[in-house]
Amino acid sequence: MNHKQYIAIALILSAFGSTVFPLGMSSAYAEGETAKPADTVSAEVAKPLQAAQELYKQKKYAEALAALNEASALKKTPYEAYVIDRTRAAIATASGDDKLKLESYQAVVASGRLAADEQLKFVQAISHLYYEKADYAQAIAWTERFLKEGGVDPQAHELLVQSYYLSNDLPRAAKELQIDLDAAEKAGTPPTDKQLHILISIATKQNDNAGYVRALEKFVTYYPKKEYWADLLYRLQTRPDFSSRLTLDVYRLKFSLGLLSKPAEYVDMAELAILAGFPAEAKKVMEAGYKSGVLGAGADAEKQKSVLNSATRKAADDLKTIAQTEADVRKNKDGSGLANLGYAYVTMNQFDKGLALMEQGVKAPGSKRAEEAKLHLATAYALAGRTQEAIAAFKTVQGSDGSADLAHYWVLQLTHPMP
Repeated sequence: MNHKQYIAIALILSAFGSTVFPLGMSSAYAEGETAKPADTVSAEVAKPLQAAQELYKQKKYAEALAALNEASALKKTPYEAYVIDRTRAAIATASGDDKLKLESYQAVVASGRLAADEQLKFVQAISHLYYEKADYAQAIAWTERFLKEGGVDPQAHELLVQSYYLSNDLPRAAKELQIDLDAAEKAGTPPTDKQLHILISIATKQNDNAGYVRALEKFVTYYPKKEYWADLLYRLQTRPDFSSRLTLDVYRLKFSLGLLSKPAEYVDMAELAILAGFPAEAKKVMEAGYKSGVLGAGADAEKQKSVLNSATRKAADDLKTIAQTEADVRKNKDGSGLANLGYAYVTMNQFDKGLALMEQGVKAPGSKRAEEAKLHLATAYALAGRTQEAIAAFKTVQGSDGSADLAHYWVLQLTHPMP
């Protein structure tokens, strides 16, 4: 929220140019004429009021208030009191006297003389002033009045959310914030970064891990950054129901996102890939680590070299024997074997051949770990650059072991890539 914007609104509302007050009256009326126009100012009140207006124009605010106090001390009609309060509001706004401004705005609203649209502006300005002075209960009351009386302004509801949040009424803040998020989704517009930070803060304060994860998912959707992705995947892996079998799959998504930054991460992913039977994948990972400058130095340099050498040797061996392996797998009609062999071909950049085998393996009856196989097929589509097929395949993955969540995160990454 921009405080200067609110002050600008208030200046417009209370400037003399926006309201014309008839100050001149005949002495006959001042002495008690029977004809009594409803909205006029007597000559007696007009004199100090006119002086106050002139001093205001000269930016002599202290003198203007002194003159206005003279007018206020006189016997006056409700309309004259309204004119004085509105003039005082203009002086307070120009001089930066927030306390007097708040009092004057409330007096102007209480007069009942404002047109409906103008009253809404004053009511909203009052809510802003209370918010700026951290009186959140009053900010909530005046903002709710603004909305109840027909006010339409997204910033008003945003102020309401923040007032509830800052007053530590977190359930109500969450409820009101969800209204804004639903409206944004319906309109096809992204939530603001600020709204999502409030959402994640509410979840943190309430120890709501599920809510925190939902907020992170929105962050990686609309404002994708490495730190949000890293936090999201960390929370997936530390869930009690997460299967350790999917650790390599998490690394694959991290590798795709460029999240590997430590030597141990490259080495761990490579070793898991070798154990899973994909040394070509391990070789690519290690080579990427060396190319980025993360690997090749420090106390573990020899181990890193050993892992790369092992991956290179095993990948070469696989290339020599893969044709015979394929013949054996096809003969046995083993669904899992077909899927794994197909993924091995994909890691060797033989995408068409590998994907064809994986598709057969996933469809084969009695395939073990069907959801995991579908996850791998979708990952292979992504590696092959067949993005739409990958997204469609990821959306079919189910399971409560983390595989469905991991597939969902792949979809988010493919549909909302990091800049």
